[in-house]
Amino acid sequence: MSRVDTQIRDHVAHVTLTRADKMNAVDPEMAEAIVAAGEALKGNEEIRAVLLSAEGKGFCAGLDVASFGQHASGGDQTDRIVARTHGPSNLMQQVAMVWREVPVPVIAAVHGVAFGAGFQLALGADVRIAAPGTKFAVMEAKWGLVPDMGGMVLMPKLMRSDVIRLMTYTAEPVSAEKGVDWGFVTEIAEDPHARALEIVTNIAQKSPSGTRLAKSLIAVAESNSSEAEVLMAESVEQAKLIGGKHQQEIVMANMQKRAPNF
Repeated sequence: MSRVDTQIRDHVAHVTLTRADKMNAVDPEMAEAIVAAGEALKGNEEIRAVLLSAEGKGFCAGLDVASFGQHASGGDQTDRIVARTHGPSNLMQQVAMVWREVPVPVIAAVHGVAFGAGFQLALGADVRIAAPGTKFAVMEAKWGLVPDMGGMVLMPKLMRSDVIRLMTYTAEPVSAEKGVDWGFVTEIAEDPHARALEIVTNIAQKSPSGTRLAKSLIAVAESNSSEAEVLMAESVEQAKLIGGKHQQEIVMANMQKRAPNF
């Protein structure tokens, strides 16, 4: 049974977790499917945005308990976990990190729960729109573990140190409402999928090259690059855009008060 469905419509990739009977819990097959969905989009020049969502009652309840149990009783896991299979990441880390590597904005519509693996998957998106009452948790402490799916790369870019520590040490669920205050929820919407669709539709009407370079520039700004390197990156990326066909078209569209045609 397919665990992830991808449909491309109007330059937007709709990526949907479809393991609703298991609250989209991540087992090895689910991890492979999520990573494959992201990897397949990295070279797609036609897409301008991604809408990441899930079927069923929750976005993702975390790791599949049965598959976790198999690993927990399997002796030394060093080779399996430490081996790098996807650049700097292993498979489970790539579940979240692949969405930062997709060159267009990824907007996640989150509902129900986003626990453990689901929380880190959501953090991999550029923007998170959550339904009221959605619960988020760094769940690894419940199982005597630490976050190991990219969370320690992604959380510090969004959240204060004390918030990261509290969620990591306690595994206590946090509401979407508190998540807004704590930095990991972008917006709350009664219908997060509809709001996310509104956002990706807006992005799809913007300059495709401008949006892609904006995402790469933000990544530079959030890295350990020096101030001088970030300033140079701004100039280099801007020079690529000014006078280009996409930029010329969007200027003409604005002047003529019409939608751009890329």
